[in-house]
Amino acid sequence: MRFLIFAAAFLAAGLAMAAEWTEDELRTLRSLWVESLEPLPPDPSNKYADDPRAAALGELLFFDPRLSSNGAVSCASCHQPDRAFTDGLSLAKGVGTAGRHTPTLLGVAYSPWFFWDGRKDSQWSQALGPLEAAVEHGGTRTQYVKLILSDPEYRRTYENIFGTVQADFDVQSLPDRAMPAGDVEARRAWTEMPVVARQLVLRVFANIDKAIAAYERRLMPEAGRFDRYVAAKVRGEKNAGAGLLTPDEIAGLRLFIGRGNCTQCHNGPLLTNNEFHNTGLSNNAGPPIDRDRAQGVCAVFQDEFNCKGPYSDAAADECDELNFAKTEGVELTGAFKSPTLRNVEVTAPYMHDGRFATLKEVIDHYNNAPRTAVGDSELVPLILTASEKDQLELFLRTLSS
Repeated sequence: MRFLIFAAAFLAAGLAMAAEWTEDELRTLRSLWVESLEPLPPDPSNKYADDPRAAALGELLFFDPRLSSNGAVSCASCHQPDRAFTDGLSLAKGVGTAGRHTPTLLGVAYSPWFFWDGRKDSQWSQALGPLEAAVEHGGTRTQYVKLILSDPEYRRTYENIFGTVQADFDVQSLPDRAMPAGDVEARRAWTEMPVVARQLVLRVFANIDKAIAAYERRLMPEAGRFDRYVAAKVRGEKNAGAGLLTPDEIAGLRLFIGRGNCTQCHNGPLLTNNEFHNTGLSNNAGPPIDRDRAQGVCAVFQDEFNCKGPYSDAAADECDELNFAKTEGVELTGAFKSPTLRNVEVTAPYMHDGRFATLKEVIDHYNNAPRTAVGDSELVPLILTASEKDQLELFLRTLSS
């Protein structure tokens, strides 16, 4: 009996010590806490970004399947609310199958770059890409403008926000399928449109996407068990955090901020630095080489809808990310954007191409640090034991709200 009492006391003391953190560690934990998230800064390129009327219109558009070539695909088809605004598929599926995995929209408004390769520099500019992509929504800008201006409720709402559309403009005269980068017929129809009609379509199309962005920037992650644990530690409560995380989850957290080196990329309250990293995903055994940051940064400068473009509301000196973007260097080759780890338990599969079905596979990849066929991988082997990998996975699951 005395031995059992001693063993129980020893175990309790060990668990208590396992939950103790140094001041430096506590500062790190607080920096990862969702409550440390700063207020969302304004988007100078979208003066409607924080207009609740635009957000309400954007929400309607986000869930409207008429914004597609087949009338069956909406933004919510891939960004499903009950899956933390992902779809559970390796590759996004719209009217066809895309070449990328669907990332979550929660907290993405804080990012300066959009898409896995960063080929867009604003949330509204990103929103218009899938609408015209052949394998996503598959429609054209004239189709969407005709929908908005022909639907009485949509038009009334649109004009209350963005102003009255030219009264004598014949909306029905617009071709159903016209865009500058589509198939031959769509391109021909676009070039044959009068200049004034093209200008109106471009402005309305941009505004449609500014409304969608106004809705999307309100999608934020909520606190998970990890955040409740940190909150208890920050408040300094007696037995702070007791019962909120298990000893194995705490051990996984120690690995996350320590030897696992995870916070090099997954830091801050959103658990991402929103930057681009080569993590050895372009290897000879994997899929074909995908478009990376080196190509994405070139694309954003050529985009008529970028921060400096004619449809942006920003002054040129307000486009800091574009003004100071890194445009060359070996570190851009094979690099993709670091996703948030918020709700990572429910956003499988993983990576830009959805190649890993489970968190275990992701952790194994980082632990093994395979060589890359493209660029220079930033990974080094972690040499985690099987139990340590399990602990790290258990911690990652506490990030779900």
